[in-house]
Parts: sequence; C-alpha cells; structure tokens
Amino acid sequence: MKAPRDFERVSLGIFPTPIQRLDNISALLNTNVFIKRDDLTGLGLGGNKVRKLEFLMADAKKRGARVVFTTGGAQSNHAMLTAAAARRLGMRPILILKKRGVTACRGNQLLERLMDTEVVFMDTDDYADIYAEMDRMGEALGEPYYKIPCGGSNALGTLGYVDCAREIADQGIRFSHILCAEGSGGTMAGLALGAKLFLPGVRVHGMMVDTDPFDEITPRLMREAAALLEADAAVSSDDFDLRDQCGPGYAIPSKEGREAVSLMARIEGLFLDPVYTGKAFAGLVAMAREGAFGPDENVLFVHTGGAGGLFAVE
Repeated sequence: MKAPRDFERVSLGIFPTPIQRLDNISALLNTNVFIKRDDLTGLGLGGNKVRKLEFLMADAKKRGARVVFTTGGAQSNHAMLTAAAARRLGMRPILILKKRGVTACRGNQLLERLMDTEVVFMDTDDYADIYAEMDRMGEALGEPYYKIPCGGSNALGTLGYVDCAREIADQGIRFSHILCAEGSGGTMAGLALGAKLFLPGVRVHGMMVDTDPFDEITPRLMREAAALLEADAAVSSDDFDLRDQCGPGYAIPSKEGREAVSLMARIEGLFLDPVYTGKAFAGLVAMAREGAFGPDENVLFVHTGGAGGLFAVE
C-alpha cells in the first residue's frame, strides 16, 4: 500500500496541527471533548482545505498550469484558500462561484479582493454549468489551466484527510469518535478511510451542512482514494455515520449553529463559523445530550476553519 506522503505535494501548511482538550465543554457535556485545530493550518486564515490543496496544487504545478480555477458558494472557504495557494505559487486564481450566500465585499469576498482575485458569479445550482464555464474561460485565455472541484473533493484532495487521520494516530490520544462538518465530502471521506487504515475502533461522523447525497458521495470518494493508495480496504456506508445539520439550507445560519458558535466563544474563547463548523459542533452538542458518548470516552471535533464567514453574516 502507498502512503499519502508518497504522492507529490507542495508545502502550504503548518503540520501537525495541535489537539486540545476543551475542558469547559467537556464538563458541560459530561464527556471528554477534544478539538483538532485545523483552523491553524497557516495559509490565509487557515482551514481544512490547505491539506487538500497541498496535493492538488502539486498536480497543477506538475501539469504546468498558470491559471487555477475553482468554485463554491459566495463565501467559500475553499475558494478563498485556493486563491491564497495560487498566489503563493505564482499562479493566477479565477473563482467562478455560485451566486448563493453573501456576495457583498465582506468575509471571504474581502479577502479575495485583497489578493486581487478574479471572481465571477453564476446564478446556477448546477456545478456542471460552472465547470463548463471554466473550460470556456480557460480556452479563451490561451494559457495552461487547472480545474479544482468544489471543496477540493476528489480522490487526490481526499488524501489530505487520510493523512490527517494518520497524523491523529501519531499524536497519541485514543479516540472513540471523530466528528467533522461535511460540505463537499472530501474531508469526511478522508477521515473515514484514514480511520479504517490508521485508527481502528474509531467511529467517524459527518455533520452534513448541505443537502447533497453524502451517503453516495462519501463512500465513492473513499473508494477512489483507496484506489490511489492501492489499499486493500473494503468500503461501505457502514464505515461512517451521517447526521443532518443543514438546518434551513446551505450557507443559511441555523438557530442551533448560532448557539454553538456563541457557546464555543463564550466558554472556550474559540471561534467557529455559522455555515460549517458552527452547525457541525451543534451536532456534537446534540449527540452528547442524546447520550451518544460515554463519560469516559474521548471525542474529537475537527475544526475545519472558516473564520472569514463570521464577518459575512449578521
């Protein structure tokens, strides 16, 4: 079997990211809650996409790309971090974003303007339209270009979180449960596959913040990443759990998510965002109150970043 470190990557982040016990949250929920600080990955404002981009941007570089396209919602953390990675590597970022969410020059839109990033909004719910527009624009530019899918969630990007699971194993704390936001699938798929390979006995839970069919997306990405690794890992939907935390809709804050953002800030001094990590942590709180975790269990919440989103919503 290959390891993620056997694949080409560029250095963009600061790893390993720390794991910290949330003492006040743990006391409140009567279980041992830890947080994996992937909001501290170093590029831009940090976040989970940096792990994926180390692999994806290495592939773009190998293919001679001078322009990098990606997509997402108007306040996509992935899009902002892709722009930051492209700028660091001397490439030109072009973001073709769904006209969904806050499009004003706030939050990640402000950060993209600071990086002099070209941003195009498309009024569509179909990413196929956006990928076709990338090809049209790329061909018109006449320069080598590279397309990164929404969230960096393809087999190559998923390796970033297979490697994160290996990193968690090396950090020495035994966990019963790992939870993360699931917005495009790659982070969750990587953690679930990585748990099969490096963290036996750990249950991985995806807190769904969008309405995509993650019961299909997650195992597909797991299988594709396992094929890249030449890993003998039989993948099925029994390998993980999914929980609907979308609330009123993608990129629309929920009451429970807002409460989770406030709780984390008020008693731990840490900041979540209202679109991804706030909703995901609300799921952890609900599961704890439902009795899903025992008082002696160790539960890990992967903080996937997104601080820019705090400055985009009221």
